[in-house]
Amino acid sequence: MTDTKLPDITLPLLERHLWKSADILRGSIDAADYKHYIFGLLFYKRLCDVWQEEYDQSLDEFGNKTLAAMPEEHRFHVPPGSHWHEIRQSSVDIGERLNVAFRAIEDASPRVKGVFADVDFANKERFPDALIEALMAHFEELGPLTNARVDANMLGDAYEYLIAQFADDAGKKGGEFYTPKQVVRLMVEILRPEPGMTIYDPACGAGGMLLVCWKYLVEQGQNPKSLSLYGQEKNLNTWAICKMSLLLHDIDDARVMRGDTLLDPKLLEADGSLKQFDMVLANPPFSLKNWGNKVWKEGDPFGRDVYGVPPKSYGDFAFIQHMVASLKPTGRMAVVVPHGVLFRGGAEGKIRTKLLQADLIEAVIGLGNNLFYGTGIPAAIVVINKQKAPQRREKVLIVNGEKHIAEDKTQNYLTDDHVARLATAVHDYEDQELLARVVELSEIADNDYNLNLSRYVQTDPPPPPIDVDAEVKKLRELTAKRDAAEAQMNAYLEELGYGE
Repeated sequence: MTDTKLPDITLPLLERHLWKSADILRGSIDAADYKHYIFGLLFYKRLCDVWQEEYDQSLDEFGNKTLAAMPEEHRFHVPPGSHWHEIRQSSVDIGERLNVAFRAIEDASPRVKGVFADVDFANKERFPDALIEALMAHFEELGPLTNARVDANMLGDAYEYLIAQFADDAGKKGGEFYTPKQVVRLMVEILRPEPGMTIYDPACGAGGMLLVCWKYLVEQGQNPKSLSLYGQEKNLNTWAICKMSLLLHDIDDARVMRGDTLLDPKLLEADGSLKQFDMVLANPPFSLKNWGNKVWKEGDPFGRDVYGVPPKSYGDFAFIQHMVASLKPTGRMAVVVPHGVLFRGGAEGKIRTKLLQADLIEAVIGLGNNLFYGTGIPAAIVVINKQKAPQRREKVLIVNGEKHIAEDKTQNYLTDDHVARLATAVHDYEDQELLARVVELSEIADNDYNLNLSRYVQTDPPPPPIDVDAEVKKLRELTAKRDAAEAQMNAYLEELGYGE
């Protein structure tokens, strides 16, 4: 294909073409799995095309092929024999050759180590050569994915589109790696990241929250490269998706770790204590079972059990306490939780009470139901601020946003207006009829530290007052009409011989 025949790359074209690649795999691969192969091939093609672009530029500049091929001349090195066009020269054992190329690239570029871990094309029953050839040929129809033709933001946005599409396609399992983008947007609008901040997501999934923080600074005309982004993700496949997404956006220095955040936190200081951040935000798995209660009961090695040990079958407060422990003394955080966290008793009630008594909870924002993949239950965002402004101390803002939602057949969603309205309510921090109320901590204490939203903010207008005199008058008039009708009916019956 010559350059004159290449299509002009636009974001909609890129999105449509990449999503069509799923059609090639449908029927051969489970819907929950084929995203790994498409993401892997897309990332591989981008690496190879950019490597070739850098090689050509160096060759033009220096006129030396050896120098142009040196790893130091490239952002990510593609060793000899591992380039896309070299794999395309073979018509047999293509899957096996791809696997070898992936390993070689990981070995040559430590920053991508592990991203191809679960992209295995070697099984010929699942991936016959003809299928892989068709898939690679489909990608080639776009032409080279070089920086000159497709900038990082466009490619990254297309990748995010694919993540959302795959989450939608995977149904319930989509919730394991994807938080609806408008919920993420709302959390970022509430926290408002600033240049130079350290930002952490301890259950980062596909990395959407870190990316939106980055984009928020871009929109504000600030330098996003001043941010230091951190994350941890337990699911290795999802971790790989996150790494690829950040790298495709040209975010090379984010530290996203693999592992169980609650049992094996990876982001530590030199003395073994938890690293602390300016801002923490997350959408952890709802009510995670077997999260590590047995270990915490013996005393959490990282001292996160300050406010108590959550029950075995509900890990929500374990994530919340991990996030609190990961905050600097001036830090703020936002976490998505199921509504049960707001009112359940027992061990959770005790932890909630201590968090409120410590005056850490700044706001609670209730969301409408059926917003998330995998569950239709309503959720809320809890905002914690370790350094509340003096005028907000001993208070909690309750925002009941259950009516601020757009309904859809399969899944509800927030519009831009909903996001703006809810975020503004948080920043205004004042009473708003049918939406928000600033509640004194003493009132919450009188309610046994129950944060059930409907106790504090009603979303339906009160019924109009009743005019008792007018209603009594109507009742008497109706009674008189009924008596008259009954008398008339009795008269007719008497005439017909049915009377007494």
